[in-house]
Amino acid sequence: MKHFQLFAKKRVCFLLLLALCLPVATQEELTYQMPPREIVDIVDAPGNPFVIPSPDAGTLLVVERPALNSIAELAQPELRLAGLRINPRSNGPALSRAAFFKKIVFKDMATLKERPLAGLPAEARVSDLRWSPDSSNLAFTVTQADGIELWVASARNGRARRLIGPRLNGAIADPFCQWLPDSGRLLCSLVPENRSPLPEKSAVPKGPVVQNSEGKVAPVRTFQDLLKDRCDEEAFAHYASSQLAIVDLEGTVQLIGSVGIIAGADPSPDGKYILVNLIQRPFSYLVPYTEFPQSFEIWNQYGQPIRKLAAIPLAEDVPPGNDAVRTGPRDFAWRCDTPATLFWVEAQDRGDPAREAEVRDKVFCLAAPFTGDALAGPALRYRLRGISWGTGSLALLTQFWWKTRQMRVERFEPDALAKPMQEVFAYSSEDRYSDPGRFVTRGNAQGRQVLLSDRSGCLYLFGRGASPEGDRPFVDRFDPAGGGKTRMWRSAAPYYESPLLLVEADKGLLLTSREGKKEQPNYFLRNLKSGKLKQVTRFPHPFPALKAVEKQIVHYRRSDGVELSGNLYLPIGWSKSAGPLPVLMWAYPQEFKSRSAAGQMQDSPYRFIRISPYATLLWVTQGYAVFDNPTMPIVGEGQQEPNDTYIEQLVDSARAAVDKLAEMGVGDPRRVAIGGHSYGAFMTANLLAHSRLFAAGIARSGAYNRTLTPFGFQAEERLLWQAPGTYIRMSPFMYAHQVKDPILLIHGQADDNSGTFPVQTERFYHERFYHALKGNGATARMVLLPSEAHGYDARESILHMLWETWTWLEKFVKNRPPAD
Repeated sequence: MKHFQLFAKKRVCFLLLLALCLPVATQEELTYQMPPREIVDIVDAPGNPFVIPSPDAGTLLVVERPALNSIAELAQPELRLAGLRINPRSNGPALSRAAFFKKIVFKDMATLKERPLAGLPAEARVSDLRWSPDSSNLAFTVTQADGIELWVASARNGRARRLIGPRLNGAIADPFCQWLPDSGRLLCSLVPENRSPLPEKSAVPKGPVVQNSEGKVAPVRTFQDLLKDRCDEEAFAHYASSQLAIVDLEGTVQLIGSVGIIAGADPSPDGKYILVNLIQRPFSYLVPYTEFPQSFEIWNQYGQPIRKLAAIPLAEDVPPGNDAVRTGPRDFAWRCDTPATLFWVEAQDRGDPAREAEVRDKVFCLAAPFTGDALAGPALRYRLRGISWGTGSLALLTQFWWKTRQMRVERFEPDALAKPMQEVFAYSSEDRYSDPGRFVTRGNAQGRQVLLSDRSGCLYLFGRGASPEGDRPFVDRFDPAGGGKTRMWRSAAPYYESPLLLVEADKGLLLTSREGKKEQPNYFLRNLKSGKLKQVTRFPHPFPALKAVEKQIVHYRRSDGVELSGNLYLPIGWSKSAGPLPVLMWAYPQEFKSRSAAGQMQDSPYRFIRISPYATLLWVTQGYAVFDNPTMPIVGEGQQEPNDTYIEQLVDSARAAVDKLAEMGVGDPRRVAIGGHSYGAFMTANLLAHSRLFAAGIARSGAYNRTLTPFGFQAEERLLWQAPGTYIRMSPFMYAHQVKDPILLIHGQADDNSGTFPVQTERFYHERFYHALKGNGATARMVLLPSEAHGYDARESILHMLWETWTWLEKFVKNRPPAD
């Protein structure tokens, strides 16, 4: 404690000196810059399309990803309210949160004939693609300047038509349009008719903003975009309020129920009822809307209330810990295998993982007509993760306890809840090699996902197949009667092939995505019985100029014996005779409770080399060796906390990586840069503060002062006051004076990620700049990208970020002068 107080006094003196020194900082007036042409061409290249199978597996929707947004689009007005980002013009998600699609094609699985989606406006912003349960139509939205429209397209001919104009409310409800089970109608959230305009915000305040603490323990994690005052409250209520409606395929709109802040509306599988989630006042300035008071109600299909299920209070006092939950009922949903039966879960330990309890969660069920008491279902040792429904005699329940990483899958009989559950699998979530996979589901006639079974009643599992040789995805057949598994198929070298859809279980027809080191991903129909393959798509190589780049998975070990690995890429045509290369190493640390799990092999040596605008692989075009995702495990076994030795383990992992590349003759140990995004940026700053392993660092959108996230961060559950030494030791902000090598700091000015406020980068840069003034040769540069969130979206921003990175690497890494 004395050390902590002495440290605090020194910090106060230092910050006073810093305030006097800051005006000396230089400011650049800079327009958006462009990196080398090779990089621009790769950034602008179209990515690989993806597919969405129809429920009957007869048609594939082939979807092309859009080009990058422009900064003009990203700079459109957006409101940041209660954890949401809302476009006030469209009453939908802000462009920084939206994903639109460029080109859509219907592909017949039997004939492979294609029908393009036709009839759309030019440059239509298409999103929210949803198949009808009978696979005959596709519903989607088109975002216009003044609102969001509902459209539908026929799978038979690809023709699209608008059902309703810009009336959808996409501010909060997710999804804000979904099919009813008859495939002829959709339940939608609309902007209320004749909504009054939002009053302009007065420049004159009516009074102070006051918040009270009444002695209750209420640790709250650091959230972004929260409400700040009464005006924000009114704006949130204005844009989030909606009116439910049923829209048929002729565009007829039937309004149902009353206007409210509807966070969710889910029709029952038979379409006769609607589960409605309503946000209530009082709102909070400490937590996002998901933690506001809310009610769950059952309405009939005409919008008349049938029963109020629960009134849940404001959740500002959820206990600390990743296994903590709010008290009261939560996670309301419909049973997928019955016409209208609800289920939910309630914590039995007041939501507090620190309390001793034999039962943590309990499941409850309530069937139509919803007049009686709920039936108590399975009692759980851990927290409910999810339920896969099959029949009245078979459902699979998954429960999980984060603290120990323990995962359990158990079967139970939904129609006989008094019967005890039977264990199916029990394993550690971080043990990749023991992961049994996930049970396969398939849409039923009502459009609900239920367990897929063959004629004999056997179920199926898809798994990633992690092994010491790399990931080898598999399909297993599971007998629920005896619990036995049979391996039906496993991906084999020299390909990486992953299962997507079991088209016909009894015939063994499987839709897969297949790729190789130099073969771009494409989709295939595989017959598991005959082994025959039928290619369904023929997407071209998206980056022909990089086809000759080789990927090598490198294995090595750090000093404490933990096994490590990373993906190495080398410039085309390079050989050892040319001498060691400058290196860019890009990483992201991960916490583990087991040394053996930390050392397990990740990825596959046979995966296609993917490139995105963010990919570190871009730098092989500029003569750098790229060491991507070298593992940086932070291990704390048993009662040990991983972060108590975070710095030591981090530096040890980094040193092992640098030494390995030098030993291979690939990397010049004096010309290695370290970089990362978010928690990887935090890692980068710590490595520069606590080692001299790197010539320079690149830190994007990070958090550098853990005292600004005092109620936990990443996998750290303890509060600042419970582990002050760990928080301070892990904060590179506190060790800025030890950073001797150049660091480039990049951050989006509109960062929306919890804990990574832009001020984290600004304060760290200013700390760093102060010490640069003291003549130790230290160098730092801070780049703030306007309108960008945690991930960068605009083409101008991404290209400028790459230009900054390129100039930094060229100056401080590739052309670093020889050692004295």
